Amino acid sequence: MSSGMTLVSEAWTGAADSAARPAAASDGELLDAYSRVVTAVAEKVGPAVVSVEVRHRVERRGRTGPEVPGHGSGFVFTPDGLVLTNSHVVHDATRIEAAFPDGRRFRADLVGDDPETDVAVIRVPPTPAPAPGSPAVAELGDSAGLRVGQLVVAIGNPLGFQSTVTAGVVSALGRSFRSVTGRLIDDVIQTDAALNPGNSGGPLVDSRGEVVGINTAVILPAQGICFAVGINTAKFVAAQLIRHGKIRRGRIGVAGQNVPLLRLAVRAHALEGKSGVLVTGIESNSPAERAGVKAGDIIVGFDGKPVTGIDDLHRLLATDRIGVQTTVSVLRNADKLELAIVPVQTD
Repeated sequence: MSSGMTLVSEAWTGAADSAARPAAASDGELLDAYSRVVTAVAEKVGPAVVSVEVRHRVERRGRTGPEVPGHGSGFVFTPDGLVLTNSHVVHDATRIEAAFPDGRRFRADLVGDDPETDVAVIRVPPTPAPAPGSPAVAELGDSAGLRVGQLVVAIGNPLGFQSTVTAGVVSALGRSFRSVTGRLIDDVIQTDAALNPGNSGGPLVDSRGEVVGINTAVILPAQGICFAVGINTAKFVAAQLIRHGKIRRGRIGVAGQNVPLLRLAVRAHALEGKSGVLVTGIESNSPAERAGVKAGDIIVGFDGKPVTGIDDLHRLLATDRIGVQTTVSVLRNADKLELAIVPVQTD
């Protein structure tokens, strides 16, 4: 079997139609199965994917200029018309419209957006199912369960009347990426599912038809490497935006990446998780530096709660701990340290 067919074979695991892969399938059979999975995913999620069309007013030479159009994608995730998309698509827009593949078009309102994670929520009127038995909303999955090599499908609606679909595999997890606005987004999903212009904000979907990420950007010189914000991060951000319209976020001043923990360390310190956040950099005069956190430490807890990855740390910082002394738990060599720290509010 060729390497390409091996990839298809592995990607078929957990397919949308739940069929068991034949023990000795031919290349043609595997490609046919791959095509059926991608088609099933597109048919399930596509009706909930919208084109997000915006107007922005620009300034030229210190003067307010005319409005300019822009567009991206998004997807309905609640029956009452809430839509997830990218912050960079709708931020500071003077007008937002959402167009469905079946031709329906609605004026949309901004619920809130968070440039730090490039996540935004807009609202359109409640959307009935486009056809009997067809879902009106996209089902949200669990990005924590993703594995490198897993099949994913990127869906967009850049033109407003037809979904675009590309398939690929997860090539890396827990990466940091500098967004189109220049902000560093942590814990993103890296895939090779090609994104077309206008697909930012569309869903990244697994083989079961569940959304596992929000497509945010593509690096064209890097052979189509694409990035998506994990849906677990997006769920948390969306809940805060719906409740408050914004996120009041704390900061401790570290750069990091998710890493697995040695079994010996997990047993020795009775840790709840099997992974943590490796500190790769520390801002000068930051709360982390003042607390004594060092590059190479692995953060495994914050405020008495386990930290298994960057998502956990973000959630724990985006609460009421700003300006309040708490503790950060780190592994340093063979020791576990509890360091006093006072998070500050993000600018």
